[in-house]
Amino acid sequence: MSIQSSVVAAEGKFGDFGGSYVPEELLAVLSNIASEFEKCRKDPEFEKEFRYYLKEYVGRENPLTFAKNLTERCGGAKIYLKREDLNHTGAHKINNTIGQILLAKRMGAKRIIAETGAGQHGVATATVAALFGLPCTIYMGKYDTERQSLNVFRMELLGATVVPVEKGQGRLKDAVDVALQDLVENHANTYYLLGSAVGPHPYPTMVKYFQSVISEESKRQILEKEGKLPAAVLACVGGGSNAIGAFAHYIDEKNVRLIGVEPAEAASLAEGVPAVIHGFKCYALVDEHDNPKPTYSIAAGLDYPGVGPEHSYLKSIGREENVTVTGHEALEAFQTLSKVEGIIPALESSHAVAYAMKLAPTLPKDESIIVNLSGRGDKDVRQVYEMLKNK
Repeated sequence: MSIQSSVVAAEGKFGDFGGSYVPEELLAVLSNIASEFEKCRKDPEFEKEFRYYLKEYVGRENPLTFAKNLTERCGGAKIYLKREDLNHTGAHKINNTIGQILLAKRMGAKRIIAETGAGQHGVATATVAALFGLPCTIYMGKYDTERQSLNVFRMELLGATVVPVEKGQGRLKDAVDVALQDLVENHANTYYLLGSAVGPHPYPTMVKYFQSVISEESKRQILEKEGKLPAAVLACVGGGSNAIGAFAHYIDEKNVRLIGVEPAEAASLAEGVPAVIHGFKCYALVDEHDNPKPTYSIAAGLDYPGVGPEHSYLKSIGREENVTVTGHEALEAFQTLSKVEGIIPALESSHAVAYAMKLAPTLPKDESIIVNLSGRGDKDVRQVYEMLKNK
């Protein structure tokens, strides 16, 4: 059964992007999720519960840290770091998993499934499944289970079953394929807790809603610290969940540049074309037969051939700027931030840090930029150790 075509739903469109290109039986499941989500986000009690767990469990709000040493090293604009790395589980992913597990609980789900690349979403999903006592299966590309073995152990420690996916390249795209197939086959009792701002409607809308707390906080924090909005907000982009959360409350602020930083080796926005993958339309890296191309990034969480539909739309209207950073540049930024600020960033986040180090010197000293530090680098230390040892 094809997951990439069959039925087109009008809901969830961002210009020409988004929608639901899925089999009939899956469309009905998604429509039910969309309906329940709309009820929840209009329900003050749901919002109260969501905010309770963000504060008492995730540990929000997290700081907007002035990177004084990095700023002095680079020159130019002040560099601020939105510290998603300080969240429980070490990344932004927990914001979304808290929101979606509360939705799944209201819908009466008996089983949770998810996909993961770098493992941070898998860990966050396993964490909330443990919190609410639901069995959880995480699909992860076999190649990613090897380079992120510590996160595999963390997921298993939390009680999840981790299924290595050997098909295709054994990476994030392949894990999504298998997770969607599981949902088609087991939708009667299963909730698919998707981790990025991708997939068929309503997932991109839901993920943005739950992740928008990032920019809700940073906007208030930068006004308190600087008395004005930043010149730019930067975030790494794979599927785009941390970036759309970091951008959400600035989209209507036309003087604030929104800069999505992609890995040069998997740059869907910079090099992709409009195509349908995983049930939605976006800019994607595809071959002559419209099949997703193989991708690679040193950051497993950015190793995806497509990107969220809202990012695709924002690019198409010129609102979002898209730049690329090489794996070598990200690795250098990983080491630099660690050495000058005592903050070890995730390899994903290091892409945004790398571009900030290029951008800041081109801007006046009385301006500021915000880098969304989407996660901490604990998960990547072993991988980086091996990379540097073998240079």
